[in-house]
Amino acid sequence: MSIAIQIEKNRKQLEFQALKLARNSEDARDLYQDTVLRVLANQDRYRPNTHFLAWTSTIMRNLFINDYRKKKTHWQFLQQQLAPEMENLRLQVRNEGESNLQYLELLDLVAELPQKYSEPFLMLYCGYKYHEIARTLDKPVGTIKSQIFQARRRLRILWKRKNG
Repeated sequence: MSIAIQIEKNRKQLEFQALKLARNSEDARDLYQDTVLRVLANQDRYRPNTHFLAWTSTIMRNLFINDYRKKKTHWQFLQQQLAPEMENLRLQVRNEGESNLQYLELLDLVAELPQKYSEPFLMLYCGYKYHEIARTLDKPVGTIKSQIFQARRRLRILWKRKNG
């Protein structure tokens, strides 16, 4: 049986596994397509009479793990780049009066938020779009929007407590 026929025969199981790994349909489609490409490129390595689904599942899992590592490394790099920039914003002395003091107080309040709220909030503040934040943090866009909404809500509460 040809590789293409076996791919089609096991398509539903592979798509399900991709969705299980990626946790969102867009990334799952990408993972499935990457897996099919890798299987086709390496079809000469497949040994007949072995379990095709196990072979392709291993390829898919390895692609997912490699992609996760790249994203994690990218996020660590991004944090290293953003941290000094945010610190510089917080420490800069400006002669713009009360509005700047409020801005600096607000940055201090952002630092008090749990990381799951402050990270997406700061990324949005730095100009990232919702889908870019979601991809970087490996979360659905809806979750990112919710976390940013919660960050704003919590900041309003903290601001009112601090400033009456």
